[in-house]
Amino acid sequence: MRVIGTAGHVDHGKSTLVHALTGIDPDRLKEEKEREMTIDLGFAWLTLPSGERVGIVDVPGHKDFIKNMLAGVGGIDAALLVVAADEGVMPQTREHLAILDLLQVQGGVVALTKVDIVEDEDWLDLVETDLLEVLEGTVLEGAPIVRCSARTGQGLSRLIEELDRYLAQSAPRRDVGRPRLPVDRVFTVAGFGTVVTGTLSDGTFTVGQEVEIQPSGLKARIRGLQTHREKIEQAVPGSRVAINLTGVSKEEIRRGDVVTTPGWLRPTTLVDCHLRYLADASEPLQHNAWVDFFSGAAEVRARVRLLGTSALEPGREGWIQLQLAAPIPLVKGDRFILRRPSPSVTIGGGRVVNPFPGRRHRRFRADVIEMLQTQMHGTPEEILLQDLERYRLCEVRELLGRSHLSAQQAQESLKALIREGQIVVLDNTISVASLPSTLPESSYLISRSGWGALRERTEALLGEYHSQFPLRAGMPREEVKSRLSRYLPVASPRLFHEIVSRAIAEGWLAEASGSLRLSSHRATFTAAQQQAVDQLLNTFRQHPYVTPSVAQCEEQVGSQVLNALIEQGLLTRLSEDVIVLTETYEEMRDRVISYLKEHGTITVAQVRDLFSTSRKYALALLGYMDEKRITRRVGDERVLR
Repeated sequence: MRVIGTAGHVDHGKSTLVHALTGIDPDRLKEEKEREMTIDLGFAWLTLPSGERVGIVDVPGHKDFIKNMLAGVGGIDAALLVVAADEGVMPQTREHLAILDLLQVQGGVVALTKVDIVEDEDWLDLVETDLLEVLEGTVLEGAPIVRCSARTGQGLSRLIEELDRYLAQSAPRRDVGRPRLPVDRVFTVAGFGTVVTGTLSDGTFTVGQEVEIQPSGLKARIRGLQTHREKIEQAVPGSRVAINLTGVSKEEIRRGDVVTTPGWLRPTTLVDCHLRYLADASEPLQHNAWVDFFSGAAEVRARVRLLGTSALEPGREGWIQLQLAAPIPLVKGDRFILRRPSPSVTIGGGRVVNPFPGRRHRRFRADVIEMLQTQMHGTPEEILLQDLERYRLCEVRELLGRSHLSAQQAQESLKALIREGQIVVLDNTISVASLPSTLPESSYLISRSGWGALRERTEALLGEYHSQFPLRAGMPREEVKSRLSRYLPVASPRLFHEIVSRAIAEGWLAEASGSLRLSSHRATFTAAQQQAVDQLLNTFRQHPYVTPSVAQCEEQVGSQVLNALIEQGLLTRLSEDVIVLTETYEEMRDRVISYLKEHGTITVAQVRDLFSTSRKYALALLGYMDEKRITRRVGDERVLR
């Protein structure tokens, strides 16, 4: 699952556009409706043309509510930058874009809204040209710009298609087995108790699981999970989740807390970071300056310690150590935003390099800067995993070639990640329990999160097919291969075979007669269909060797039900017009084999007499056994192969 976040200036129509796309009004507060302005985070959801369901976080655009915007934008997979055609680029357009850039949101789509109120086409071209200049050098450079109107519906279908196309090509959310849900809302529901919401990352949650709330350390248990107001048993990375918690009260949790699994995540007050200071900052950043620090949904006051320079000039990058005024839970690699407290404005952002440095670093020390640079690039395992998550899926030779690690170091690190379950090997000849000393260069690798995303897409594809054709055993294997190929970076029959083999081994996919289905899928008949089926099968049992024709069967139960009975193995089609019970075919087959073992040959007439049937049924049986390579024809006789 993925999450899209809106961005843009106040009154440019973000909430109206979300409402038009989803049918859900994201403005939930009474004050928002009275002022016709988004104040806090709003939420909606949408099913894309590919079948993927995505959440939408609608953020406020007014400069007074940027802090609320930051609580929701940190966990998004794609940005929907909204710019009104009648006004063009405005101050909060630029600030929101800078925030997206600092948080390294990987990309998205730009919606040029309200085009219905602009009659001058030249003006629209001018606004779009200005937009292209503003987007240059940011994470949205090259993003499609879609002219649209929430009021008339113009361009909305293309906007949805562009979002779908972007998400189909973007890397999946990683799953490292350490779930984190930054809380952006907390409330109570009568009869259920405390509920928190947020965007889940880095792992899964299941109903009944024990969790921990940081930084308080309080323990709780998951009573229930919901995504898009639907109950679920397990929440996956990248999804908008509501968690019903037992063991804690609403008053014990606040926005910015993190729900996680016990025992690994700790709060910190001293953090080593790499900072990018915005070029349009009004003045240099001074040592010991006070700033507002935002990460996830948390906000805390912090003092900046500059480690490599006396002051950081606008447009420059540098190493800093932040002394936080209150503890918050962070992990290495978390993105953050810094804002000047007064006047309140975004000045920069970056990445957490070490959340637990242990002590204050001495300034202007070359060894400290060198250590931070090494920590930023990561361990060999982190480098390999980051590369694989970037490229989604590749062969061993490609991953090791990109890593620039020594062959021995790369192989050992790769095997460690495979043993930990962070990387999946798509090669059914390799066992995790006994990995070879050198992994075959042609074996395909996929990250744990990538495999989870591929499974989610496959389950959505087959689930939709099962809903459309409930009586079919499954989707033809070649059709599944074709439909999934656009989500895979390489098109390879061997790769598809390995994917199917692993999915079957894991138990969530099944294959029969050239079709693939979810293992949970069973063709089910309506009461009327079942009654007709029972009557037909009873006819077959009463006259096992002289059965109704295909046309008669279809007239009684319908072609789809008849095909389902064949796919389920209840009936066997011997020829174009002859169908028998599978148990009858097996009994006839065994009797013919016994006859051949005793007499050596058999004719159509002898088969006819053996079962007191007609020549049509005898021919059909022998033809089918020939096709199955049980018998072969010699003149007018059959012999065992």
